[in-house]
This record gives sequence, structure tokens and C-alpha cells, in this order.
Amino acid sequence: MCGIAGFISPGQDPAAARRTVQAMTARIAHRGPDGEGIFADARAALGHRRLAIVDLAGGAQPMCNEDGSLVCVFNGEIYNYRELTAELTAAGHIFATHSDTEVLLHGWEQWGAALPARLRGMFAFALWDRQAGTLFCARDPFGVKPLYWYRRGETLLFASEIKAFLDHPAFEKRFNAAALPDFLSIEYLPGGETLFAGVYELLPGHSLLWQNGRLTRRRFAQLRFAPRPGRTRAQWAADIDAAFTGSVAAHRLADVEVGCFLSGGVDSALTACKAAQQQPRLQCFTVGYAEQDCSELDAARATAAALGVPLHETQVTADDFFAAARAVQWYHDEPMPNPAAVPLYFLCRSARQKVKVVLSGEGADELFGGYPLYRQGVHAAAWQRLPRAVRRALARCLPGCRFLQRGAQQPWQRCARAHYVFATPAERDRYLKHPPAADPARRFRPWFDAAAGLDEPTALQWVDLHTWLPYDILRKADRMSMAHGLELRVPFLDREVWAVARGLPRRLRCTRRRGKVALRAAAARSLPRAVARRKKRGFPVPLAAWLRQEPYYTRVREAFTSPAAARFFDTDALCELLEAHRAGRTQGMTQIWAVYSFLLWYGLYFGDPTPPEC
Repeated sequence: MCGIAGFISPGQDPAAARRTVQAMTARIAHRGPDGEGIFADARAALGHRRLAIVDLAGGAQPMCNEDGSLVCVFNGEIYNYRELTAELTAAGHIFATHSDTEVLLHGWEQWGAALPARLRGMFAFALWDRQAGTLFCARDPFGVKPLYWYRRGETLLFASEIKAFLDHPAFEKRFNAAALPDFLSIEYLPGGETLFAGVYELLPGHSLLWQNGRLTRRRFAQLRFAPRPGRTRAQWAADIDAAFTGSVAAHRLADVEVGCFLSGGVDSALTACKAAQQQPRLQCFTVGYAEQDCSELDAARATAAALGVPLHETQVTADDFFAAARAVQWYHDEPMPNPAAVPLYFLCRSARQKVKVVLSGEGADELFGGYPLYRQGVHAAAWQRLPRAVRRALARCLPGCRFLQRGAQQPWQRCARAHYVFATPAERDRYLKHPPAADPARRFRPWFDAAAGLDEPTALQWVDLHTWLPYDILRKADRMSMAHGLELRVPFLDREVWAVARGLPRRLRCTRRRGKVALRAAAARSLPRAVARRKKRGFPVPLAAWLRQEPYYTRVREAFTSPAAARFFDTDALCELLEAHRAGRTQGMTQIWAVYSFLLWYGLYFGDPTPPEC
């Protein structure tokens, strides 16, 4: 795990390029505190910050092939690198290290652009072919590891985090103001666009090729559900159990100690259970609060006791939460309105004091049907069997019923993720100084069009796999772990686990009342029944109560009346929202925190350029 950055700029001075890329990687040194490496010639510069996990002595980057014609920088882990090393050795390639990075060099020599499809792991890498004059980049199919790019004239920049671009003279920092309304509704921008004008995120499962000033992007991996009927729940549970056990074993591959996150949910419990079976005295980590209604500490303690693993607890206070909020926005590059990112920041910091690598349960809900949204989709699918004219007529007759209103819409229009922060565009527009005419739901239409033919809950899962998962869940996981030089691995997001999950019939993913049906059956083979059946809670935060207290209410109000707020928002409306929440007349936590997070972020990247004390 590490951070990478670099650029292509024909005719550059190698010495100046070296200084520039060194500054770029220094900006993201938190991703790799164990060392740095720089390569620069007259056309390209590649930089690397290393977090040493595999081949501690021999895995330094940038790494070159035998004759120096290929140069590679890599962020992530390739879990099948030993098998690929054996295959490439049999084909005549000679390896100089025991690292997974070298597989990318020889794999490119052997397979070219077909290389990424052979990799089992999480990755974002860049290969500079000095003879061909090409830069090839790729990102793993689920988007566990990030990669951004920016083009200006004949110069192309790439990096693990956008903030690395700030140190390149060709980078023109501009705010993408037109995208702000959609961002406020969704809390991210699906499709690769960012709030920095001209900066794009390489989509998961895609590659990028730069040659002679021409940029080409291609998809190398498709995630498609293909349900296979005719098998029992017990058979599916056995297959899930075997695939996940193997995935945890693969994800434990490291030359340093591996720990595990453990909350009160079935996903982390199953991950910890499988890891504990393979690793004695597995160290587990959890986070919670003094506010018992939001804390999962008791559930985590009970699970740890049942598994017989030591548990390290972190308790976050309101003071802690608000003190870290600015740093959390800095590390995310773009505003992160999900308050769960803050306790995750503290959880990662605590874990890093004991281990360098942790396993976590992200991805289980998207693969196996865990979110309430999917159960709602089962209800909606039944409603959709009525003729559309009938649904529209009922919606007109009962205009106050949101279920009927949504039932009359197209799937992409009623997607809950399009209105994650504000229930409707009209509600959002009350606070914007210059509200747009476009509905943010339009951004999801390409994914729903691509999922045409799937039943509604499966289509929702598929859209989440391509939007919510990489842009919220995995973005939080990567940024908050890397902020502390901690490698976070997600064994549910593994190609062998996906090979099983994609075949599950819908009834074994979610029903009207239950989620993760087959996964819970698989978990029951290893976990206590109460743990396997425990209801999903998400990652709750007592922020609603804290926003009603001093000094936090005043801190947010000051931000809402600042010059930056006045530039984009109706500050009187914002203050009314905050006051109504404080008085208990409304639950405005989600909207308040979304705007406050944006203002913190905007101040960091377009106001005071000094990074926060972290």
C-alpha cells in the first residue's frame, strides 16, 4: 500500500521534473511513511511513497524491468502474485524481488493491456514504457484503490489523491461550481467527475492509455449479476463460506502483522472469525461513544468474547469529533458529508498504533443484498406490475404520498441515492443562492439504463456497486486508513467471492423483510446464531444531539454566516435550518453536516492553503 503520483510532459528538464514529482509525493506522504522513490527523464516523472507490507527489503519503487525500459509505480496488493510469478517464470521471465510490484512489469511484457484482468487484488498502478512512449494506468474492478488524472495541453498528471496536483505548475486549480448542487444532493459525483474542474477519477475496472498526447480509456472488467436457480440455500451458504474463507486467507498475505476491525455487525464479525481461525491472537479494533443509543461497543465486546479475540476500544467524544472534522475533509480531497468518516478516522488511528494492516467488512451489503433500500426495491417491484397509467393516476389523486409519487417515476428517478442528503431538489434549492434546473437523479440514468432487464432490487444493487460503493464506502475506507499509514483490506470485494455472489438468486440476497439471506446462512456456519442474525445498524453517530449543544452549534453557525457560505448559499435559510434542528422542530443533521463539510473543504482548498494539524 502506498501513494503514487507522476506526469507526462514531453521535453521537460529531468532535474526540474524530479523536484516537482518529489513535491507531489511529499504532499501525500501519509500514504507511505516508510520511504520514497523518484524516477524522471525528459518525458515522464513517476513518484512513490511506500508503506512496506510485502518484501520489506526488496519492494522499493519506482521499479524497473531488467533493461530499464519499463518503470512502474503501484498502490495496492496483488493477492495472486505468487501464482502469476510462477506462470511468468515458466514463460522465461526472471524475477529480481519477491514483491507483487514486479509481477506488473513482467505481466505487461507478457500480456500487455490484458494484464489487469489477470490480477486478483486491489490496485491502482502506472506503467511508463520508455521505448513505446506510452503511459498505461489501471484501477481494480471494485475501485478499492483510487486514481485521479488531469490533462492540460500535452501534459498529463496522475495521482492517488487530488492534492498531489497542487504541486505541479501545469495544474490550474478551479472549483467546479456547476456540480455543487448535485454534490449536495448525492454527497458525491458518480461517473468520475470531481469538484476540481478538469480533474477526473479513473473509473473502477478501467484502464487509461496515454500516447502522443492522446488519452484512451477502456473497461477491462465487467460486474454483472447472473443468477443461477435450482440450488438450495444450504448449498449457496457452503459456497459463500468456502469462497470467503479463501479470500480472508489471501488478504492476510503480508510480512507484517494483520489486525481486524470489529463492530457489532455480521460482516465484520464473519471477517474477524475467519481471520482468527487462521491467525492466533488476532488483534481487533472497534469504535464507539458514551452515548449508548449510537454506540456499538457493547455488541463488539460480546462478539469479541464469543470469538475469543482481544478487542482494542476507541471512544469518540463530541470534542474529538469536531476537532478532527477539518482534517477529515483535507484527507478526502472532496467534501465528505458522511459523518461516519470521522469515527473511522479515529478507529484507523488507533489500529495503526498496533498493526500496519487491517481487514474490514466493506462490500458485503452491495454484494449480498444488505441495505434496506433493496428490500424497498422488492416492494416497489410488486407495485411496478400495475400499469403505469394506473400508478400515475393514483399519484395524482394522493399527491402527499411519497410512495405513490415515487412509484409513478422511472427507476433512475426514484433512486434513493440521488436524494441522499435532501429529499427533493426543491428542498435543496431553498438553501442555494443559484439553484439549478436539473434533477440530480439524471446522473444515475446511465447506470439504470445499463441495468435494464434486472429486477428492481438487483438493479439497485448493481447501481450501488458502481456508484455508492466506490464513491462513498471505499473512499472513506481508503482516505481514513491512509491518513494514518494503515493498509485496509476488504476480503468481501474479491473476485472469487464475487464469482459466488453474482450467481445468487434475488430471494437469497433480499426479501421484503430480510437482507443478506444467503450470507447470514453462511455466517451461521461459523458464528453464534445471535451474531449471524443481528440486525444491520450502519455506522451511527450521535451528531444530531451534538449539533444542539454548545460550542458545536455556534461553530457551525459561524461557518453558515461566513463569506464563503454567502457566496453559494442563502445564509438566512441555513441559519433557520440550524435553529429548527436545535429546537427539535426538524431533524436537519444530514443537511447541516453536508453544508458544513463543504464549507470546511472549500476553506482548505480554495481559502487557507495551510493543511490542518492532523
